[in-house]
Amino acid sequence: MKALPSGYRNNPLVTRVNALRLALRLNEVGPVITLLAVSLLGYGFFALAHEVGEGSTAALDRKILLALRNPADISDPIGPRWLEETMRDITGLGSVFTIVFVTAAACAYLAMTRRRRIAVFVIAAIGGGEIASTVLKLFYHRPRPDLVPHGMEVFTASFPSGHAMMSAIAYLTLASLIARVDRQRGVKILVLTIGVSMTLLVGISRIYLGVHWPSDVVAGWCVGAAWAALCWFVALVLQQRGEVEAPSSSASRDARNENEAA
Repeated sequence: MKALPSGYRNNPLVTRVNALRLALRLNEVGPVITLLAVSLLGYGFFALAHEVGEGSTAALDRKILLALRNPADISDPIGPRWLEETMRDITGLGSVFTIVFVTAAACAYLAMTRRRRIAVFVIAAIGGGEIASTVLKLFYHRPRPDLVPHGMEVFTASFPSGHAMMSAIAYLTLASLIARVDRQRGVKILVLTIGVSMTLLVGISRIYLGVHWPSDVVAGWCVGAAWAALCWFVALVLQQRGEVEAPSSSASRDARNENEAA
C-alpha cells in the first residue's frame, strides 16, 4: 500500500485507521476505505437519529411526503396508476421473503461451488442485519407517518426503514462478493451498479407509498451500508487469515480443476 500524502498523516481518524490496518496486517487499500466508510456511515446514522429525536427533520419529512401526493387528494400519489403499482413491486424487493429467498439462492450457489464458509458468512451477515434492524426499530419506536394514507399494509415501527436497511445489507454484500469473484472490470461495475440501484429504488418506493418518513429511509441506507461495509471488512480479514475462502482464489482453482478434467 502506498504511503499516505503528508497532509493526511496527522489526521487523528486516518492515524487510527492506519494503526488498525497495520495491526491486522492488511496490505490492500480496500479494507482501509471500508473502515472509513463504516465510520462515516455509522456517524451519519446516529447524527440523523439525534436530529429525528429533536424533531429537526419533521418539516422536511412532511414537505417531501406531500410533494409526492396530488394536492387535490393526498390519498393519491403523483403519477399514473401504473407507477403506483410499479412502486409496490419494487418495494417487495426489500421484503423479508425476498431477502431470504435471494440470500438462500446465493448461498446455495456458493456452497455448490465449494465456497461453503463464505456461504455461512453471508447467512450470518444478513441474518445479523435483520436482528440489528429489529432491535433498532424497538429501541427508537418511531410511529409510522400519519400525514398521508399508506399505499400498503405495515406492521412494525418506522425508524429506521427495515426495507431500506435490509436491501442495503443484502444487495450490497452480495454485489461486493460477485464483484470480487469476477475479474472483468465491466462485470464488477455492472453488479455494483445493480446492487446500489436496487437499494436506492427500494428506499424511494417506501417514501412514495407513504409508509416511511424520508429520514427513516436515509437512516436505513446509512446503517445498512455501514453494516454491509463492516461485514465486507470482516470477510477480508478472515480471507487473509485463511478462515474463509477468497472468492477470486476459489474461482481460479475451480477453473483450473475444470481445465484439468477436460
